[in-house]
Amino acid sequence: MAKITPLSFAALLMVSTGLVSPAAFAQEAPPPAPQADPAESAVEEPVEEEIEISGPGAGGNEEIVVRGRFIPNPIKATPEVVSVLSEADIARTADGDIAGSLQRVTGLSVVGGRFVFVRGLGERYSLALLNGSPLTSPDPLRRTVPLDIFPTSVIASTTIQKSYSVDYPGEFGGGAINLTTKSVPRDPFFKIEFGTGGDTITTGEVGYTYFGSSTDFTGFDNGARTLPANLRNAFASGNPIAAGANFTAAQVRDLTASLANANTSLIQRNNNIPVNFSGQLSGATSFLVGDVNIGIVGAAGINNTWRTRGGVQQISQGIVPVAGVDTLLPDINFNYLTTENRIVVNGLFGVTADVGEHKFKLTNIYIRDTLKDASIREGIDARVTDTRLINRSRTNWFERQLMNTQFVGEMKFDNFRLNFRGSYANSQREAPYERTFDYTFSALANDFVNDLQSAGEGARIAFSDLDDNVYGANVDLAYETDIGVPITFSAGYAYYKNDRTSIRRDFRFLSGNGPLPFAVSQQRPDFLLSDFNVYTYDVRLVETSGTNGAAAYSAGLEVHAGYVQFEAELAESLRLQAGVRYEDGDQFVLPIDLFGLGSANLVATNIKKDDFLPAATLTWNLEENMQIRFAASKTIARPQFRELAPQQYLDLEFDRTFFGNPFLKNSRLINLETRFEWYFDRDQRLTAAVFYKDIKDPIENLGFRQGDNFFTTFANAPTATLYGAEIELVKYFDMIDLGGSFFDERRMLLAGNYTFTNSEVKVTAQDQIADPLSGAMVPASTIFRTGGFALTGQSDHIANVQFGMESTGERLSQQTILLSWNSNRVTNRGPAGQPDFVEFTGPRLDFVWREGFKLFNRVGELKFEARNLLSTDYVEFQRLNNSLIRNNAYEIGRAFSISASLEF
Repeated sequence: MAKITPLSFAALLMVSTGLVSPAAFAQEAPPPAPQADPAESAVEEPVEEEIEISGPGAGGNEEIVVRGRFIPNPIKATPEVVSVLSEADIARTADGDIAGSLQRVTGLSVVGGRFVFVRGLGERYSLALLNGSPLTSPDPLRRTVPLDIFPTSVIASTTIQKSYSVDYPGEFGGGAINLTTKSVPRDPFFKIEFGTGGDTITTGEVGYTYFGSSTDFTGFDNGARTLPANLRNAFASGNPIAAGANFTAAQVRDLTASLANANTSLIQRNNNIPVNFSGQLSGATSFLVGDVNIGIVGAAGINNTWRTRGGVQQISQGIVPVAGVDTLLPDINFNYLTTENRIVVNGLFGVTADVGEHKFKLTNIYIRDTLKDASIREGIDARVTDTRLINRSRTNWFERQLMNTQFVGEMKFDNFRLNFRGSYANSQREAPYERTFDYTFSALANDFVNDLQSAGEGARIAFSDLDDNVYGANVDLAYETDIGVPITFSAGYAYYKNDRTSIRRDFRFLSGNGPLPFAVSQQRPDFLLSDFNVYTYDVRLVETSGTNGAAAYSAGLEVHAGYVQFEAELAESLRLQAGVRYEDGDQFVLPIDLFGLGSANLVATNIKKDDFLPAATLTWNLEENMQIRFAASKTIARPQFRELAPQQYLDLEFDRTFFGNPFLKNSRLINLETRFEWYFDRDQRLTAAVFYKDIKDPIENLGFRQGDNFFTTFANAPTATLYGAEIELVKYFDMIDLGGSFFDERRMLLAGNYTFTNSEVKVTAQDQIADPLSGAMVPASTIFRTGGFALTGQSDHIANVQFGMESTGERLSQQTILLSWNSNRVTNRGPAGQPDFVEFTGPRLDFVWREGFKLFNRVGELKFEARNLLSTDYVEFQRLNNSLIRNNAYEIGRAFSISASLEF
C-alpha cells in the first residue's frame, strides 16, 4: 500500500484534476427559472475473499474465492468485461437505492434518477436481471426496470457486464445489470435502521398536496379511491359512458355524483412540507437439519420522501422569422409548482439450502412504489386561448407494485455443473382518479373561471390499470475436461414469457345545459363538481376513451433460446471464451377496441424473428496481475411495449405525454471492445477500455404534434455508430506518515473514472423509414434531419471522482466526497424541423460520513449525507440562434439526511 509523500500527494491532486477538469463544467446551459408559486403569481498479504456474483450461465451464482497477493478482485476472475459494486462499495456511497449507486460506475449515467444509461445508450439497451433472471417493470412506460425501486438494503452486490456472453439474453446493447440479493451470512444478525432528511427546496417550504385518504403516508389508501359499484358495473357493460343509447342522462348524473370528489380534486397549499423518513428491519440466521445447512434471510422497510419542483415549462409550436432571423417562441409558457410524495415499501424473504456441493436458493421480493402528485401551473397556452392566463391543476395517485419469486439450484458432480432457475414476477400499476382542471382568467370577473364548456381541458378524469406477468426458466450445463488444454464446455436453454394488459378510461365533465352560470364557474374544483351542481346544472361524465389512441391493449413477448459455449486456456496466459446463442422471439401489441366501434387507427404489431448471436472474448494475461481483453459480439434490442402501444401515458419525471409507434422494428448491434486491466494491489486497480458499436435501426425519441397536442413518440432511424474510451483508477494511500494518532489507522481513497463517448445517427436523402403515424414508407429526412447527430440520451463525457478517508481499525469511520458529472445530452428529437431538446444536469457534489459506535455492547452506525452541494439545477432546453425555449427547468436544491442503525 502506498504512503503519502508531498510528491505523491501532488501527483494525486493532478490525477484527480485530470479526471474531472473544472473547465469541463463550463458548458453553457440556460439557468432554470426561479421557483414559482402559480397560486400567487400566475431539484500485503495473501487473502481469501468470497464475493457472491450471480449470473445466467452454469458458472453463475457461485462464490468466487480469490487467492493470491495481487489478484483478490472478482473482476479479474470473470471471463468478460465487468464492473462490480460490492456491498462495501454500495455502503460507501450511501445511496439509498441501486440507481444512485450505479451512477458511480465507469460509463454509467442515471436519467431521471431512475433509468440507467450504459455508455450513452438509452435504458432500452440495458438489461436488468435479478440473481440472473429477467425482471419485470412496474412502470408501464418502460419494459426495463426503474432501478431506484430497489433499496440497497436488500442487495448484496451488483454486476455490470459490458461485453456480451451467450449465456445472457440476446437483448444486450449497452450492458447487463445483474442484482444479487443478500444471502445468509456466516453469523446470524438482526438489524434496525431508521433515518430522516430533506432538501432546501422542499422541506419546510411551500408545496401542494391533497387529502386522498388518511393512510396515504403508508403507500396504501384506505379504500377512498375504490371505484363506486355503479361505475364498475358501467365499465363492465362494454359501452362508452355518455347519455344516449346505452345510458340515460339521469344514470350518467348518478355515475358522476358517485365519484370521490373533494378528497381527490381539492389541492391544498402546505406551507411546511414534512421531512422525509425511512425505516428498515433486516435479519438472517442459519441452522443444520441433518447434514443440510438451512439459511433464512429477511428484510422489510419503508421510505417516505417529498419532492417539490418549481420552475418553468415552455413549448414552441414552430419556427417563425423575427426581424429576418429564425426564432423559437414559447407558444405554451407556464410557471409551475409540483409536489410529489413518494412512498416505497419493500420486503425480502429468502431461504437457502446447502446440501453438500449443491446449493438451492428461494428468493421472494415485494416492492410497492406509490406516488402522490399535486401540481398547479399558470401561464398561456396559445392552442386553446389567446394571451389569457390559464390556471391548470393536476392530482394523481400511482400505485406500482412488483412481486418476484425465484428458485435457483446449483449442482456440482465432479466435472459437471448443473444450474437451473425458475422465476415468476407480477407487476401492477393502478392510477385511479387522475384529475385535471383548467381555469381561464376572465377580465370581467377579475378571476379564473371554468364553465365546463369552453376550449381547453375544462375538467377531466381518468382511470387506468396495468397488469404485467413474466415467466422465466433456465437450464445450464457445464463440463470441465482437458483435451491437451483445460476447457469447459457449456450449453443451456432459456424460456422467457412476458404478457401485459393495459386499460385506460378517459372522461371529460360537461354541462348538459350549456356553459355554467358565471358565478358557478368561479367555484373551486370540488364545489364545481359537487352533487348540487351535478343535479342542478346537469353536469355529466362524457367518455373520451380511445379518441387519442387505444383505450386498451394487450401485449406479449415470448422467447425460446439456446446456446453453446466453451472456455479454453489456449496457452498459459491466453484464455478464450466463445459461443453462439439462438433466439426465437415473438412479440406483439394488440390495441383493443373496447366498444366495438371500429377504428382504422388501431394498428396491431407483430414482430416475429429468430437470430443467431455469436460472441467471443479473448483474455491475455500480460503479467500475474495484468491482463488485456478483446471482445466481439452481435446482439439485438427489441422495442418496448410502451414504444409500440398507441396509448397515451404521462411521464411525471419529464412531465410529458408519450405515445407509441406500432411500426417499430428490432435494432441490431455489432459490439467490439478492448480493455486493459492492472490489479496492482488488494482492492486497487487501473483499467482502460476502448469500444465501438454499430447499430442498425436504432430507436429514437421523437417530438411531434398531432392537432394541438404535443407528444413524444418513437421512430427507427436508419443507422447509428457509437465509439468511445473509458478509464478507471482505484487507489489507497496509507496516512501514517502524516503524524498523530488520528492518522495511525487511516487510509485515503482516490477513485475516479471518465468515459468519452461519441455517437452519430446517420440519415441520408435516400433512406426510407416507416412513418410513426401512418406506417407508410417515407423518406427518413421527413422524420429526422439529414446528416449526423447524437443518439438521444448520450452524453459525450461522464466522470466520477471519490475522495475519502477510512479507518483500518475495528471501528467503522469513513468520510467520502463524491463528484459526478454528465455533459449535455439530447432527450428528444425536435418536432417539425426544430432543434433537439437538450438536457443539462451538470456537476453533482455529495458528501457521506459513516461512523460506527457501540450501544449496550451492540454495534451501530451513524450516517450523515449531504447531496448536490453545488445546488446544480435541472434544465431541458432548445436553442435556435438567439432564442431559447426552456422545455422544463426547475431547481433541485441541496439535500441532507441522517440515519442510524443498530445490529443485534
